[in-house]
Amino acid sequence: MSDIPPARRRVSWLAHGIGNLVVVLLLAIAGWYLLADPRWSPFDLYPLPFNAGVFWALLFVVWAGFNLEFRGFDRLRQPARGVAITAATAAFAIGVTAAFAAGLGRLDPDFAFSREGGLGYFTAALFVLFGFSTWVLAVVNWSHWPWTDLGLKQPLVGFCEIAFLMLPTIVLYLVLGLPAVSAAGSPILEVDPLIGWYYSIIVAIVVTGLTMQNWPWRLVRGRSRAAVTAVAGNVALGTALYFGLLAVCRLLLGSSAVAELGAAVHQFPAQLGVCWVAWMILWANGFGNKPTGFGPAVNLGVRVVVTFVLAVVTFVVYYRFVAGPVLHEPAVAGGLHGNALGFMDWFALVTLLYVVGFGSYGLPKPSGEPAAEPRPAPVPA
Repeated sequence: MSDIPPARRRVSWLAHGIGNLVVVLLLAIAGWYLLADPRWSPFDLYPLPFNAGVFWALLFVVWAGFNLEFRGFDRLRQPARGVAITAATAAFAIGVTAAFAAGLGRLDPDFAFSREGGLGYFTAALFVLFGFSTWVLAVVNWSHWPWTDLGLKQPLVGFCEIAFLMLPTIVLYLVLGLPAVSAAGSPILEVDPLIGWYYSIIVAIVVTGLTMQNWPWRLVRGRSRAAVTAVAGNVALGTALYFGLLAVCRLLLGSSAVAELGAAVHQFPAQLGVCWVAWMILWANGFGNKPTGFGPAVNLGVRVVVTFVLAVVTFVVYYRFVAGPVLHEPAVAGGLHGNALGFMDWFALVTLLYVVGFGSYGLPKPSGEPAAEPRPAPVPA
């Protein structure tokens, strides 16, 4: 038995990453059985309001972790820090989900919890889809521009981002989101293609901002010009990804399942996209965003390829072998079960809470990483 104190033990980056993956999977599946499983959970939360609560929880982590860089929480040592972050996340998610359903739902039937299939919960939580773009982009593509340029420090930087980006997020929701799910709406895009397309933009933000370290937008000189270029570039790249991911999904699903899904297949770029985003989050935080020792082109290219391949494998394994037999989710089409925007978002949330919030508490640190707290700022969902 090694005589090296546990706190000082080091493992390879791969062993550390696999350890994070194992812990996150165990926590995610155990939490699923407790809170959401249609067969085993003592609560009647699947798929809504459980999915809505997960979306709001992710938005809280974006605000507290990305925009505010966990200011206030970083004063606590582990595991108290992780416990506090998790408790605050749960309280926010439950509170906002209930407030919309019981409060606004009494005034506007679109948000009522009594809407068939829990659609009222989803109507409110759809706001988070647009928040994933605006508030995440401000961190990974803009690097807190313009607030740090003005000399502001945290937490004022984060509060300014949250406040000033609230208006464009609401506008996006009112123009694109709400009409698609309102009983009396006249949508620009129906809900399935809307989710598929807009989530592809989020994938573009995470790919360029996190996995590719803000390339190619960082090549533009001037912070303001780079920020504008990142917005336009991510919309263009996300649109291209939508059609590309849709083609991949059609291939993976098979012709019979695609025919049975009908128009709903246009949401599947988001279903594959969330698998990719979940892996990019885990790869950056749990696996050290490897490789890092080659030239920029090789480093960035390998990360993109590795995380995408893992996403494709996860998508197939989830829909064909896990969602039905393991998670007890209902059939969708052609032998497929589940909805990746539920479980894989839950997986991403657990990843952020454990790997970032708790700092992979209990696992040996990878070689080369300092033992001192705090851990680096989180990366986006």
